[in-house]
Amino acid sequence: MDGIHLRPGRPLLAASARPWAGALLACCAILVAGLGVPFADQARADRFDHVVDSPIITWFGGHQGLVVWLAAPGSPIPAGVLSAAIVVACLLTGRLNGAVLAAAAVPAAAGLNDGLLKPLVHRTYLGVLTYPSGHTATMFALAATITVLLVMPSRPAGAGAVRVLIPAAAYVLGGVVAIAVIGLRWHYFTDTVAGAAVAIGTVCGLALLLDLPAARRWLAWASRQPPAAREHRGHAARAGTGASR
Repeated sequence: MDGIHLRPGRPLLAASARPWAGALLACCAILVAGLGVPFADQARADRFDHVVDSPIITWFGGHQGLVVWLAAPGSPIPAGVLSAAIVVACLLTGRLNGAVLAAAAVPAAAGLNDGLLKPLVHRTYLGVLTYPSGHTATMFALAATITVLLVMPSRPAGAGAVRVLIPAAAYVLGGVVAIAVIGLRWHYFTDTVAGAAVAIGTVCGLALLLDLPAARRWLAWASRQPPAAREHRGHAARAGTGASR
């Protein structure tokens, strides 16, 4: 693409943040497993879920149109559009590693969530597999991706408020979607907690993988301009020089 110069980009995570990302990944895995074991094959809310879910379901009982609209951002099409927007923003700024992260985060979280964990745990709500919440995982994967791209790299101070407010807004939206799917009786509260943990852990794992030396070497190779394009530019530059003489 003319005018867009891709480069591997600086590491997604500052060196000081990588141990924290690894610890957060481990905590998310422990949380998902720790909740999944007692909830395996469960078909009704436990006492804690009932206490949290009941007032939400009651309040949204007369606002079904609103709650469906609030849950919509976690659906595949809106989430795909948001992911694509982040990918385009990364490409326009030349951050190839950020584009790869943004492209992979939601599919990876959804695949882990729906392809592995839901069938494995087999927790149901009105006959449908629910653990963890896919809508919640989708939104928190987007929020965690934005956090990695805007907050985690080491960079000079400046525009700090914007870099914090955008991820904060994304997490708020994720929380709204989580509440909405509870109100729709699609998920229990603990399903949404596990969905957020799956998403955050997935994004941490992807960021750590993309920061490995081997991955950065591959991105450096992929970001190099193809030889044919370089030759074409060289011919164009020489032709322009000859015309000016």
